[in-house]
Amino acid sequence: MLNPVVTVMTKAARSGGGVLLRNIAKLGSLNVVEKGRQDYASEVDADAEKVIIKELRRGYPEYGIIGEEGGSLVGKNARFNFVIDPLDGTSNYLRGFPHYCVSIALVDNGEPTDAVIYDPLRNELFTASRGAGAQLNERKIRVSDRKDIAGAVIGTGFPPRERARAGAQLDCIRALLVHAEDVRRTGSAALDLAYVACGRLDAYFEAGVKAWDIAAGALLVREAGGRISDFKGANTARMDDKGPDTRPLLAGNVKIADSLQKVISASGYAAAFN
Repeated sequence: MLNPVVTVMTKAARSGGGVLLRNIAKLGSLNVVEKGRQDYASEVDADAEKVIIKELRRGYPEYGIIGEEGGSLVGKNARFNFVIDPLDGTSNYLRGFPHYCVSIALVDNGEPTDAVIYDPLRNELFTASRGAGAQLNERKIRVSDRKDIAGAVIGTGFPPRERARAGAQLDCIRALLVHAEDVRRTGSAALDLAYVACGRLDAYFEAGVKAWDIAAGALLVREAGGRISDFKGANTARMDDKGPDTRPLLAGNVKIADSLQKVISASGYAAAFN
């Protein structure tokens, strides 16, 4: 049974997902803005965030909101904040590429305590609460049991704000492909982390991710028995407005996360963040 806050978060995520689905037929006429180089948002992102915030504040009006599309204007809380990405995978969505989600986390002093990631196209609901495990459509999930990089399928991303380090990242991928089965780039950090949590991906790494990209997914991985760290093996920074704007992140089960971190360091990619 979901705890009360996850129940409210689930309702909010499904409401946001409904906005995404209703607008699929209007992709050609949507207003799209370029927030940064190759970083886009649409009116659908904003509309989805509005309905998400409405549901969350109906259940927990005292909690703050940190949202990608301006939701942070809705009063932050000194301790508890909902961290929202109403459409993780906007580029995919705008191109009709069927891979995106709604991501919501509740953070307590920067640490995620509850998480919901909702894929409206597949009607897949990933949920987690600290100390209570992770679930996909109310069934327990676990990270894969792969022991090392050999044969692994690893997710990554190439965010526009990290293109200056693309050479170092490609060197890292070249090193990984000596042993890994494949490296995949899906376009949604939140779903990558959810897929690590349920074993569809063995591991994931990406730089330049923001708190709303990863807060929910990081908790899912941890509660599914996995490990989250930065590229040097240290704990990732707090996931609210007091943390860094962007950060590098890797995820996997304990053994493969350690192996991945060593490859990232040995390839020189970790040193690119000194």
